[in-house]
Amino acid sequence: MVRIRVLVVDDHRIFAESLAAALAAEPDVDVSAAGSAPAALRCLDRAAGEGRRFDVLLVDADLGGGAGTVPVQRESGSGPPPAGEGISLVAGVRTAHPGVRTVVLAERDDPRRAALALQAGASGWVAKDCSLSRLLTVVRGVLREETHLPPALLTGVLRELTAARKHRTDSERLVESLTPREHEVLRCMVAGLGRKEVAARLFLSPHTVRTHMQNVLGKLGVHSTLAAVALARRAGVRPAELAGDVVERSGQLA
Repeated sequence: MVRIRVLVVDDHRIFAESLAAALAAEPDVDVSAAGSAPAALRCLDRAAGEGRRFDVLLVDADLGGGAGTVPVQRESGSGPPPAGEGISLVAGVRTAHPGVRTVVLAERDDPRRAALALQAGASGWVAKDCSLSRLLTVVRGVLREETHLPPALLTGVLRELTAARKHRTDSERLVESLTPREHEVLRCMVAGLGRKEVAARLFLSPHTVRTHMQNVLGKLGVHSTLAAVALARRAGVRPAELAGDVVERSGQLA
C-alpha cells in the first residue's frame, strides 16, 4: 500500500490535533503537525535530510493571524493586501520543496485570498468544516496534479486572476518605460536601499540619485517609494543583490 505523508500546519492546537488524529485513522495516511511556518519548514527540511519527504501540506489560511496581530497599513494603490503567513508558507514550500503539494484550509470563502494562494503555488482551497471524506478526496486529487476549489469560489477566483494578470501587464508596461539607469535605481529601491546607499552602490551623487528616483516615481505614476516598490514587485522586478553583486561602471553613469 502506498502511504501518503501529510503535514498539518495550524497554530490552533485543538483543531490541528483533531484533524491529525482523524487523518491518522486512515490506513494509507501518515500525519504530522506543526504549529507555525518556521516549524513546518524545519520539519520538511529534516524529512528531506533523512531521505523522506511529505506529500501534502494542509496549511491554515489564517496561520499566524491571531487576535493580537497588528494589521499592516497599506498605501492607496499599492496593490493587493498582504497574503499572510499561511500563503507565504505556500510560496516558500513551492521554492524549497517543489515536489510537495499544498492545500489551504480556510474558515471562510474568500476569492481574493484563494487566488493569491493559487498564485503562490497551492493546489487547493478547502473549507475547514468540510467532511473528512471531502478532504481526503482533495488530498488524493492534488497528488494526481488536480486543482481543487469549492464551486462557489470559481467565478470569483477567475475574476481575481484575470484582474491580477491585467494589473501585472500594466505594471510591466510602466516599468519598460524606464531607462536602464532608472531601472537599476528601481531595483535598488526594491532591495530596500536608501538614497545614500544607492548613490554609493551606483557611483552616483545623492543629488543624481534623487533625480533618478523622482523620474522613476513620475514614470510609474506613483507618489512614494512604497508604491513604486509595490508596482515593481507586481511587474516581476528583481531586487538588486546586496552581496556579491558587482556593479559595472560605464563611461557615462548618470
